[in-house]
Amino acid sequence: MPNIVVLVKQVPDTYSERKLSESDHTLDRESADAVLDEINERAVEEALLIKEAQGGEVTVLSVGPDRATEAIRKALSMGADKAVHVSDPALHGSCVLQTAKVIAAAIGTVEGVDLVIAGNEATDGRAGAVPAILAELLGYPQLTHARKVEIDGTTVKVLRETDEGIAHLEAAMPAVISVGEKINEPRYPSFKGIMAAKKKPVATLTVADLGIDAGEVGLANASSTVVESAPKPPRTAGTRVSDEGDGGSKIAEYLVSQKLI
Repeated sequence: MPNIVVLVKQVPDTYSERKLSESDHTLDRESADAVLDEINERAVEEALLIKEAQGGEVTVLSVGPDRATEAIRKALSMGADKAVHVSDPALHGSCVLQTAKVIAAAIGTVEGVDLVIAGNEATDGRAGAVPAILAELLGYPQLTHARKVEIDGTTVKVLRETDEGIAHLEAAMPAVISVGEKINEPRYPSFKGIMAAKKKPVATLTVADLGIDAGEVGLANASSTVVESAPKPPRTAGTRVSDEGDGGSKIAEYLVSQKLI
């Protein structure tokens, strides 16, 4: 019966206008509607499918501000059993390396972990690196970009779909898996699930609770920072080329002028 931890993240809704704060160029999370990232819903769904087939327990884990409780509750309403929420002002502006270190420490608070399931990448940062970094920190094998997951005893098998074809991956548990968009279709929380989620345990931790010094995380100590940002310029009408037998040459000249060829 696998004990599964699913990483979830609250992100700005992709249908909202997303922007960076003017003061430090970090993501302005208060300026847009916040939702559970869709790829995380698929990660939760895959964990629940494994639990329904083989038993076990599903713990959702999130690193984020107090507002992220909304995303955690949605994952719980889908059917996860409990949650761990790492919330600390010191984490503001943390890079992927710092975030992965915090997640690894938080996973250490969950007893007997067999699988860690995450999405390939979040829709806000789009780094796509946390699952791999996390696997390295935990010393677990990583099976990334999963299209299909199968558990056979203490072995996990994954089909990874690429442009070149299908790769078959296999590793002994515990392991880290990241899933892609085609892995499944996540379920909608039922009314019963929504009501039950209100009573499920959520452990709230700070970085100090995890044995991490606040000076090791946050924007001031991040490995990468945004030094400048500007709004995306409005779309222009474009350039029209009249073809009088020399249209190809005119297009080529335009592409050269724009340094595209």
